[in-house]
Amino acid sequence: MAAPRYIRNNAGTLTETIAITSSAGVADAEKIVATGTNGLLDITLMPTGISPPVLTVLASENLAAGDFVNIYNNGGTANVRKADATTSGKEAHGFVLSAVLAAANATVYFGDSNTAVTGRTAGVQYLSTTAGSTTTTAPSGSGNVVQRVGVASSATEIGFLYSQPIVLA
Repeated sequence: MAAPRYIRNNAGTLTETIAITSSAGVADAEKIVATGTNGLLDITLMPTGISPPVLTVLASENLAAGDFVNIYNNGGTANVRKADATTSGKEAHGFVLSAVLAAANATVYFGDSNTAVTGRTAGVQYLSTTAGSTTTTAPSGSGNVVQRVGVASSATEIGFLYSQPIVLA
């Protein structure tokens, strides 16, 4: 999709100008903005204090960009690890957009779109028995956790929505 354009008066001369979809700060003052390919405004265009709901949590294992994660109590300290449908208590609470090494802080997103995934099939996504991932088919093994985590709108985007997990008998 071509970048949105508009006509502006540049000292008496009509000039075609490209609308911005993200901001570099003061250099972009008084420019016209456009939504991104997802139909939303980029976070850089929002006023200070407006951001998606996030939490910074210490990672207890390496996390890949796009992993769905579980926040848990690790000796009195909140830690984050890959969510996993093979284990009760490891349901998905959110996701990460950037890779994080163990013992580093991870930014966990809660109510937003996970745009760091690839190869997804459009439709309902369930927590997978492959740690950190999703699947279009709910797990069915004894002891598996069934948790709907959102809806994929494309191969590279899942709108996350927390749901109560069910542990299978």
